[in-house]
Amino acid sequence: MISEIKKEAMSGYGMLAILPLLLAANIFVLARGVMTENPYLIITFIVGLLTTIVLSIGFFMVHPNESKVLQLFGKYKGTVNTSGLRWANPFYSKKAVSLRVRNFESGKLKVNDSAGNPIEIAAVVVWKVIDTAEAIFEVDNYESFVHIQTEAALRNMASAHPYEAHSGEQITLRSDPQEIAKLLQAEVQDRLVKAGVHVIEARISHLAYAQEIAAAMLKRQQAQAIVAARKQIVEGAVGMVEIALSELSERNVIELDDERKAAMVSNLLVVLCGEENAQPVINSGGVYS
Repeated sequence: MISEIKKEAMSGYGMLAILPLLLAANIFVLARGVMTENPYLIITFIVGLLTTIVLSIGFFMVHPNESKVLQLFGKYKGTVNTSGLRWANPFYSKKAVSLRVRNFESGKLKVNDSAGNPIEIAAVVVWKVIDTAEAIFEVDNYESFVHIQTEAALRNMASAHPYEAHSGEQITLRSDPQEIAKLLQAEVQDRLVKAGVHVIEARISHLAYAQEIAAAMLKRQQAQAIVAARKQIVEGAVGMVEIALSELSERNVIELDDERKAAMVSNLLVVLCGEENAQPVINSGGVYS
């Protein structure tokens, strides 16, 4: 693998001061050659002018959070990170690589989770280039490589975990966003390390059941919510019945035998657990009549 080589390029301001002097010297040589009709001076002027033009090609600008990758006839010579006006060998080819933090959101992917349910999932990835040589020479197009490998990592991660817990799974896509984000970041980073890219953050931005099963899964979630609510209501009602019986016994309000206690418990549970408002009924007879 080709690793980044730091290279210091000469400040462009020094060369910017030298070039006008060279140009003035060339004009002086041309004038002398014309006045003296000396062909050698004219040839010297032509060579000097071409040299000045070639030297001017060596100027390049490095912006903040940017690098320039230098190559000489196809051979990697180094990377310039120092911002400002710089000058280097005019025959160097110079390719700019941004070191800024970038992010993108993948498209909505349709995949099957570990339980086989079709889901829609998308992710946001924050990344930056940390090795310009690997980014330029190890992959064909590092930006396209980041996008494609991120989608592949997202598919692989989504298929390894269920959308939500059904059989006591440890990590689910819906209930454990922090753990899933760490797993996704590690998965994407592992695929992009060869491209000189560092993944700062990766998070799921969209997660839902696919349309063909969304209605059925919504009914399932509603049923689970109803069961959980009923369980809590029953637990509360039982507690209230226990308190009522205990208070009646401690204060000696009434002596209840087992049958009367059973009737009272039944009535209280019906009142406390029923969805409709209780309708009072006056019993003028005894419990046994």
